[in-house]
Amino acid sequence: MEHNTQLSVSRRDLLIAGASTAAATAVPRSAGAQVQPPSIPEGVQLPVTLQVNGQEHRLDLDTRTTLLDALREHLHLTGTKKGCDHGQCGACTVLVNGRRVVSCLSLAVMNQGAAVTTIEGLGTPQSPHAMQAAFVRHDGFQCGYCTPGQICSAVGVLDEIKRGMPSHASEDIVAQPLVSAHELRERMSGNLCRCGAYSNIVDAITEVAGEGRT
Repeated sequence: MEHNTQLSVSRRDLLIAGASTAAATAVPRSAGAQVQPPSIPEGVQLPVTLQVNGQEHRLDLDTRTTLLDALREHLHLTGTKKGCDHGQCGACTVLVNGRRVVSCLSLAVMNQGAAVTTIEGLGTPQSPHAMQAAFVRHDGFQCGYCTPGQICSAVGVLDEIKRGMPSHASEDIVAQPLVSAHELRERMSGNLCRCGAYSNIVDAITEVAGEGRT
């Protein structure tokens, strides 16, 4: 019993001491005083060379600059859209060395010397890429905000299939993937369309794949 009593007192004293220490270290603040937010350290500027749509661009960028912001804010290629800015919607998809990349999650310095293709580099109104023309024919867009990312992703998808890369929808990961609606929906699932033009998008991709014009 004596041991338990001493233990109880010890715990009580510990709590009292802790409360006293917290009260003693609390910093009083006068009414109306402004709380200063923590300072954000300045970024480091580095020279970055990007090959965008066949042209070389040399930029001095904060190392925290994303590829998306480098394209939009520094090179003024605004076809690449900023949607969620968290890599969840696919609106900012571009092609880097032929492979599709969500540019909001890729730092510009990570793409030093890489060949970047944006929607502007795929085709022009006078000479559109086959995928761009197919999207128009099949009404693969409505508001158009997600369309640049959809088209760049679709071009990347057909290249993946051509190279034999399997997806989660591939029944046999060794066999050559098929250009099926099920396969295309799985591969394009990272590109969201709020207007719901998914079936038309699949039709457009299927047409281009059938023509062999990737």
